[in-house]
Amino acid sequence: MKLYDRWKVLTGIVIFLIAVTFPIWYGKAKSVPPPDLKLDTPAIQALKEKLCVEPAPTMRASHMRLLISWRESVVRDGNRTYRASDGKVYTISLTGTCLECHSNKTEFCDRCHDYAGAKPNCWSCHIMPEEVRR
Repeated sequence: MKLYDRWKVLTGIVIFLIAVTFPIWYGKAKSVPPPDLKLDTPAIQALKEKLCVEPAPTMRASHMRLLISWRESVVRDGNRTYRASDGKVYTISLTGTCLECHSNKTEFCDRCHDYAGAKPNCWSCHIMPEEVRR
């Protein structure tokens, strides 16, 4: 069997491969470094132990899962305490627990959310307290 339109077929295969792999190599060429987060709030500086409710790698990877489970625990079960993996007990509160230390929302939360393209709906219910200005 002879292939008469081999250039058309090869051109089609090349165009197909470029189209299929475009997101991969386009994303590599446009890599953006992760944001430099500001963790130097006065509340964090005043802490003897600079620890969050869970270890930093856990918070980076799954803080939204934690916040959602907190919301479900408070709203559905009426439970307002959280026992961390290290055994410490915290009050479940976005504005009262998290934002006590991370009071610089624009330099901390917003930078990461903008980088990741995340659109959390936290502020549809919660009122953002005034940020501490230094």
